[in-house]
Amino acid sequence: MHTIIHPLRPALRTRRADVPPSVAEHRKPCYDCREQPDAVKLTVYVPGVEAAGVEIEVRGPDVVVTARKVHFVRVNWQALHLESAQRDYQLRLRLGHGFDYGALQAEIHSGILTIVIPKRVPHAAVLPVRRVA
Repeated sequence: MHTIIHPLRPALRTRRADVPPSVAEHRKPCYDCREQPDAVKLTVYVPGVEAAGVEIEVRGPDVVVTARKVHFVRVNWQALHLESAQRDYQLRLRLGHGFDYGALQAEIHSGILTIVIPKRVPHAAVLPVRRVA
């Protein structure tokens, strides 16, 4: 029996422990974004998530919504290829700098997360109009 060995090729071995965690651990949820006259209303569908599992983070013009499911470990647990369906949700949106993220309001009910982000009022609209005569 003949064996061909290529001594110049490096052995390609990948170990799962060496791979850093990535975005593939999360899945992107379905969402709806509607512009209103004074705000933006974001509706994110995250079934299986409770209010304690929702984290909303603002990074400059980006909004990152992370929703973690409650994971139950059963006594008779066996892997059934359900790992992809049980992943947590993560949504990244670039909305811009024209919003007041400090006044953000969010609520969750039956797996539907509703986020309302008010628009910033331009500085010209804040100043009162003076009559000069």
